[in-house]
Amino acid sequence: MSRIIEFEEVVRTVESLCETVCYELPPDVLEGLKQAAKKESSQTAVKILEQLIENARIAAEERIPLCQDTGLAVVFVELGSEVVIKAEKGKTIIDAINAGVAGGYKKGYLRNSVVSEPLEARKSTGSNTPAIVHLTIASGDRLKITVMAKGGGCENKSRFKMFRPTAQRQQVIDWIVEVAKDAGADACPPFIVGVGIGGNFEYSCLLSKKALLRKLGQRNSDRFYAELEEDLLSAINALDIGPQGLGGQTTALDCMVEAGACHMASLPVAVNIECHSHRHKSAVI
Repeated sequence: MSRIIEFEEVVRTVESLCETVCYELPPDVLEGLKQAAKKESSQTAVKILEQLIENARIAAEERIPLCQDTGLAVVFVELGSEVVIKAEKGKTIIDAINAGVAGGYKKGYLRNSVVSEPLEARKSTGSNTPAIVHLTIASGDRLKITVMAKGGGCENKSRFKMFRPTAQRQQVIDWIVEVAKDAGADACPPFIVGVGIGGNFEYSCLLSKKALLRKLGQRNSDRFYAELEEDLLSAINALDIGPQGLGGQTTALDCMVEAGACHMASLPVAVNIECHSHRHKSAVI
């Protein structure tokens, strides 16, 4: 039996997520900053981490954005196979999501960062839409919506590479660490690093972004990739870039890897860099 969800309920849910995601740092990220401050040996790094923690407190209390770049709305949707979105003729769940993004960014007085055309005019759409929507079909009668507010500075430092299928583990590690090194202060460290391995050209990039949705410290269920995450985190933190690029042991709060099946002649690897203002929030209808 189908379960009906009203179009406007989707709009309201996305509106709320867009507003709150920009001023509520996820608890695991906030705790990651606190733990990093306790472990740091650099006093400069400690001071910066404490400022980031204080910034998160003020943002939550006063309901003002954690960062002036309130991001491009990246929306992950898990639509239950038994769910039907009740909407006007010609309208879809994508329309509801974009209406919610536009409403949330307006109600929250958030910066509109989306331009309608990328190369010539680059004129703002005035609503921070269209959102980037990744829709998957799941079993059951639930609708799960996750909004990530992705800043431009860290997204600009994300990279993709197609390795030869004979590439060794260390070669992949070295390249990922080099990507983090290149990101440096420009991507507002400490980072959260998402890595996608496998799939194909576009899917490895999606895997790298999906990796960022895991809680900090939640290791890949496959032991090989869990150990790879640990090795990458150690290597990235050994770069001594540190918070805001001023040195220290905390260049990254975590590194998460997602892997997928791929063609036997390919080894695609993508790295998606996220800044310390790692804003994502989910709701289930």
